[in-house]
Amino acid sequence: MTDTAKAGRKEWLGLAVLVLPCLLVSMDMSVLNFALPFLSADLRPSSAQMLWIMDIYGFLLAGMLLTMGTLGDRFGRRRLLLVGAGAFGIASVLAAYSTSAEMLIATRALLGVAGATLGPSTLSLIRNMFHDPGQRRTAIAVWTAGFSGGAMLGPLVGGAMLEHFWWGSAFLVNVPFMVLLLVLGPVLLPEFRSRGVGRLDLASVVLSLVAVLAMVYGVKRIAEDGLGVVPVLSVLAGALLGLVFLRRQRTLPDPMLDVRLFRNRPFSTSIAASTLTMFAMVGFLLFSTQYLQLVLGMGPFEAAMWNLPVVAVMPVGALLAVALLRRLRPGYVVGGGLVLVSAGFAVMTQIRVDSPLAVLLLGFAVMVLGISAVLALASDMVVSAAPAARAGSASALSEASSELGAAVGIAILGSIGAAVYRAEVAAVTASGVPREAAEAARETLPGAVEVASQLPERIGTALLGSAQEAFTQGMALSAIVGTVVMAATALAVTLLLRRTPSEPASPQGDGAVGTVERVG
Repeated sequence: MTDTAKAGRKEWLGLAVLVLPCLLVSMDMSVLNFALPFLSADLRPSSAQMLWIMDIYGFLLAGMLLTMGTLGDRFGRRRLLLVGAGAFGIASVLAAYSTSAEMLIATRALLGVAGATLGPSTLSLIRNMFHDPGQRRTAIAVWTAGFSGGAMLGPLVGGAMLEHFWWGSAFLVNVPFMVLLLVLGPVLLPEFRSRGVGRLDLASVVLSLVAVLAMVYGVKRIAEDGLGVVPVLSVLAGALLGLVFLRRQRTLPDPMLDVRLFRNRPFSTSIAASTLTMFAMVGFLLFSTQYLQLVLGMGPFEAAMWNLPVVAVMPVGALLAVALLRRLRPGYVVGGGLVLVSAGFAVMTQIRVDSPLAVLLLGFAVMVLGISAVLALASDMVVSAAPAARAGSASALSEASSELGAAVGIAILGSIGAAVYRAEVAAVTASGVPREAAEAARETLPGAVEVASQLPERIGTALLGSAQEAFTQGMALSAIVGTVVMAATALAVTLLLRRTPSEPASPQGDGAVGTVERVG
């Protein structure tokens, strides 16, 4: 098979199979949003246990990506995908029938580890199945839409299941799809693995895991509780261990991550672009969800339903970007996508308490249109810049950087919004509000909504109005920051990639990194 051989029907059917795990892995990040009150009543977790139930999945998913991507390169990408799918299905059943908070934490951890096998395996298999650049970009665009759409569909699916079943049913949704993957995967997906690579370096595995976990944990705690000694030290320790990891990779004859890839401008620029894009998307999702529920007064399921029009935009943006590459260089297409993200933020700077819903939907739709274009092309440039033998580790690096970007987005944009909210509420807290109630209202908008419902109508209405106004001001300032950051990113990416051709030569494996072979 030559590098330009066209994919046939079997490969496109295989792509449909590969989208399934991507959809479910990202969906599990948010599927529990509506289930918290129900599982709390059933399992009675402590506040600390509740945090771990929500966070442990994302922590281990991010922390294990590099390791699992490298394992796929060495032992077979299809094999790792199928093992991970089986583990994901089993963990989903165990999570659904958990009888204690500790059991749910453990099964969520197993889901995170299993989920880390799925993303890098699917993207690296696409890299090996679709050799024609145009077909590969289209396939990655579809993959991107599935991965991004799952995060928005999670609350909707969870809410729909909870309308009719118990909280564990939100996990059982995964099982039939994992069974389908296990049945169809061996038939439709070829096996690929790298030849000429050595054993996995366990010290590198530990360093990468601890570094990512420490950074993500620290950033998430900063986002939720503000700056503190422990989360700041956690971020610094993670960054230091990351540097130690990178230095070790330079000395190994067969590194877990080939750091020479960062010398490739399309590769490094694409990693940075996808990181900042996820910074924008996830950071602002935090505001839009609260705005729909706590300012416009929607219920959780109704708010999730309004995500559907935005989800429909995702494949449009990704496929449009692929089509534009026939006429424009990648730098201009990715830069244009980032301009759309900036424009979406600019629309959201105009949101006020009494703004029509259309303003939020328009801004978010424009933003998602650009985000899906950027992520599709950035993912393609990452996997095409890496040798085929390193496709798994390159894919894992791309996804790990996106996870970190999402956590940083929540921390930075969320902190800006929270700071403005507290300052504004403190300045306009309605007279007659008891001291303890005023302090609770100044912490968060949900706190203000809860306090207002317990106060006399006149005082409660005034307090709620002040809190909602303060929240939208913080949201607007965060949108201004997002507008500037994404516009600057668009300019930088366009300049850095302006000479990158639409169809760069595919790198070949060499003795240092091995070669890839098809074994099934």
